[in-house]
Amino acid sequence: MIQTPFYLIDKSKLLQNMEKIALLRETSGAKALLALKCFATWSVFDLMREYMDGTTSSSLYEVRLGREKFGKETHAYSVAYGDNEIDEVVSHADKIIFNSIGQLERYADKASNITRGLRLNPQVSSSSFDLADPARPFSRLGEWDLRKVEPVMDRISGFMIHNNCENSDFDLFDKMLGEIESRFGPLLKRAEWVSLGGGIHFTGENYPLERFAERLKRFSGEYGVQVYLEPGEASITKSTTLEVTVLDTLYNGKDLAIVDSSIEAHMLDLLIYREKAKIAPNEGPHSYMICGKSCLAGDVFGEFQFPQPLKIGDRISVQDAAGYTMVKKNWFNGVKMPSIAIKELDGSIRTVREFDYSDFEANLS
Repeated sequence: MIQTPFYLIDKSKLLQNMEKIALLRETSGAKALLALKCFATWSVFDLMREYMDGTTSSSLYEVRLGREKFGKETHAYSVAYGDNEIDEVVSHADKIIFNSIGQLERYADKASNITRGLRLNPQVSSSSFDLADPARPFSRLGEWDLRKVEPVMDRISGFMIHNNCENSDFDLFDKMLGEIESRFGPLLKRAEWVSLGGGIHFTGENYPLERFAERLKRFSGEYGVQVYLEPGEASITKSTTLEVTVLDTLYNGKDLAIVDSSIEAHMLDLLIYREKAKIAPNEGPHSYMICGKSCLAGDVFGEFQFPQPLKIGDRISVQDAAGYTMVKKNWFNGVKMPSIAIKELDGSIRTVREFDYSDFEANLS
């Protein structure tokens, strides 16, 4: 048994997402790029690259990782590049997408040997959470004024428009894309490619994949553009668990179980967005609040049901633990960093990365 805590990536479950992505690519003509900001565990890129067209990034380090570990198309984007990094970014990228006209004008010549694009902000999104809403008031994410973009069209060949956030509603996607067409149609007609970003949960259960493919194909044909998607969560949903062990139990008005992990350190998005973890099957007569071992009072995975009373040494599998977890894990409280393990298609399990005190020490100074 591998010592907990550890993330366990199940390739057979990952493959289910990859096959849906492959079907969408075939039926729509769209290309799919892995969003490294969500998932960058390169030990499974050998499988993913067979079904995807490349990677998209949010920083110098991500674009370099995409080039070196994934290969294929490598798209670079950042909210802002610095003079000290732009040359290296360009050296790793096939395509660079600037966040603003100011950045485009500053670095277009530096990127003259690769494809250049610009981020557009349609001022509408699917996000109900202000923190993650790219179209929030006064957003810094992309240009919105068509009149300002038109004069720089000779310096770019396409656009990135990212305004979906965990959107599992095809009708909402369709409506927002229609608004994008209405707002930016003249610009789209002059483009060669358009990335519609990520945040579209098209690998989820009961998502109308055929309708989605038809809509993408129609959009591509109407404007004569190559469509790109940037799936993050959609690529890895339900593929990974965080395996933890119960260290202690106590009662303080509710039954509590403390595990050898922490949402603050290992599943930070749960804390940021005030969500609870997923534990399956989550049924039975015994209710426990599952708590992390850090000193943060709100370090709580959630309240769940179990068939038997929990005891020290029991293993719990936290479900759907791939997106925005391994890329955000940290050393808060010096809590042991989860190892990373992979369950191969033949059922065998191998550990691909372990962390120890030396990693903690090297993270500081």
